Amino acid sequence: MFHTYILYSEGADRYYVGFCADVLIRLERHNAGYVATTKPYIPYVLKAFKTFETRLAATQEETRLKKKKSRKYLEFLIAGNW
Repeated sequence: MFHTYILYSEGADRYYVGFCADVLIRLERHNAGYVATTKPYIPYVLKAFKTFETRLAATQEETRLKKKKSRKYLEFLIAGNW
């Protein structure tokens, strides 16, 4: 199983979208500073995630969300519409 997830940095007021096999371990890595793109904005909280059968499906969903470049859309998904 693979997951596409949405993280939120309260201090920076920004979202991050990614994919992984284990959401909790990935969140720990983000908050430990191992991910260069998110390191300046830690800590992050997990806002939402969706599970997929294949890695391909999870990466396609990640790409779809990133292409939208819409904070409102991410907040719509977080509100339970994913």
